[in-house]
Amino acid sequence: MTVTMPQARPTSPSQRPIVVVDDDAKIVALLRTYLEREGFSVIPAHDGRAALKAIRDHDPALIVLDLMLPELDGLAVQRQVRETSDTPILMLSARSTVADRIRGIEEGADDYLPKPFSPAELVVRVKALLRRSAPTADHLVADDRPTLEHADLRIDTRRYEVRRGDELLPLTLVEFRLLSALVAADGRVLTRDQLLDAVYGLDDVDIMDRTIDVHVGRLRDKLGDDAERPRYVATVRGVGYRAAPADRGAAASEAPMSV
Repeated sequence: MTVTMPQARPTSPSQRPIVVVDDDAKIVALLRTYLEREGFSVIPAHDGRAALKAIRDHDPALIVLDLMLPELDGLAVQRQVRETSDTPILMLSARSTVADRIRGIEEGADDYLPKPFSPAELVVRVKALLRRSAPTADHLVADDRPTLEHADLRIDTRRYEVRRGDELLPLTLVEFRLLSALVAADGRVLTRDQLLDAVYGLDDVDIMDRTIDVHVGRLRDKLGDDAERPRYVATVRGVGYRAAPADRGAAASEAPMSV
């Protein structure tokens, strides 16, 4: 089969490489060609253990990760990466059901591309993920305050730090953006679509609403928050989320409501 390659054009990608992981050498070579023609540098890997070594050694800007891998599968690799990093992960898989996509997102993927796919579409998704992961305040709910406070939390929007007293909380960039957006809303309820916009910036790549629920769950875990008696993040069922009212302390989540 003859593949017509895209014409190279000037770009300004991150100086950090992209790690591409797939046990099919032809797929890795094809993706490497497409990504390098867009100006990215690519580190290839063909099994789970090699992927982890490449990620440790090269600190990539993004990881393209196949689900089915020898040694360690993609989900195992993803779990280890998520223990210490929020590097964007684009999961590839021949499994394309909604349940498979949800599992990939729940395990820490930022996007999910079913096989077979167009290499050109993968490049578009890579660029979108890199835009979303850029540490700028553009994704936050409009707010020019350098510091936000809620309950015993202090959020430094310039340094991307959240402290509870003297404790620096180990939030990922996505979790930081999510918490900042909720606190900056000053008690207003934010829908999942609004939070997707605040956290990622909406663009041409589909992101499931379920993604926000997963990130809220992880944020609550790190804050030690209880969804039924929230101190920091309250659920408004059928609508979205808001910062838990300070005067309610450990009040329960909002009752179900019709929308």
